[in-house]
Amino acid sequence: MNWNGVFPAVTTKFTSNDTLDLYMFGVNIKAQLEAGVHGIILGGTLGEASTLSDDEKRTLVREAARIVEGRVPVVINIAEQTTKAAIEAAAKAKEDGASGLMMLPPMRYKADDHETITYYQAVANSTDLPIMVYNNPVDYGIEVTLDMFDELLSDCPNIEAVKESTRDLSNITRLRNRFGDRLTILSGVDTLALESLFMGADGWVAGLVCAFPKETVAIYELVKAGQHQKALEIYRWFLPLLELDINSKLVQNIKLAEVATGIGTENVRAPRLPLNGKERSNVLRIIEEGMASRPKLPEYKNLTTTV
Repeated sequence: MNWNGVFPAVTTKFTSNDTLDLYMFGVNIKAQLEAGVHGIILGGTLGEASTLSDDEKRTLVREAARIVEGRVPVVINIAEQTTKAAIEAAAKAKEDGASGLMMLPPMRYKADDHETITYYQAVANSTDLPIMVYNNPVDYGIEVTLDMFDELLSDCPNIEAVKESTRDLSNITRLRNRFGDRLTILSGVDTLALESLFMGADGWVAGLVCAFPKETVAIYELVKAGQHQKALEIYRWFLPLLELDINSKLVQNIKLAEVATGIGTENVRAPRLPLNGKERSNVLRIIEEGMASRPKLPEYKNLTTTV
């Protein structure tokens, strides 16, 4: 599987009756495809995965696979408390048409290095789907270190990529120096994405792309074409919006942005609630300022890659 490029971690759309809104889900996925994204990721933090039933997750995979029709890979996030459940989730993902998996370490229980490695090995060895390790010790408390990757990559050929969310930009160079092209590296932090691409990351698992797909893909394509100054200009405009992703209310923030660009709704699933009061006003101000100064994008599709 080609992990290079922009992979939106899409939000899950709900109706006002708290059921899946597959119509708006389709509207957003089609907007992502039109912008030129390189894959779709379902069931991450932005996808409110912890609130979704097993049947809902399966529905989203099947619907996404139907919409994309093989044009880009469909990836489902696995965030389970037990190894058994993770293996079962991987099997269902394959059955439902997923192209790959993004995997967090075990949830809730803080596994040690050996336990974490064993968990990944067990799931990887149970499936032939390619896997991207989601390495986010800041939010989830477990770091997959270089030595751990060394063991995993030796034992599990289908572990192919990492969503690098340690917040340490130098880790991209460490990974590249240690593993070369054996491990595809995707930035997992919106506010470090351009810097990560400059440091040699292969892609971007993005959040604000849910509302601004064209701007996100343009930044990536311009960097890969060596047009760094043009990418930087868009990124500087984008940064106040990208900062909405590094916040405990990232789901509500990004869904408000999706409403502003016409490709989403504000509905979230309880215990999350829509933003209100001063918090809502502040987020709306950032979105409105971004919309008012939205840059005119250069023709970014079909550029010649130089990186």
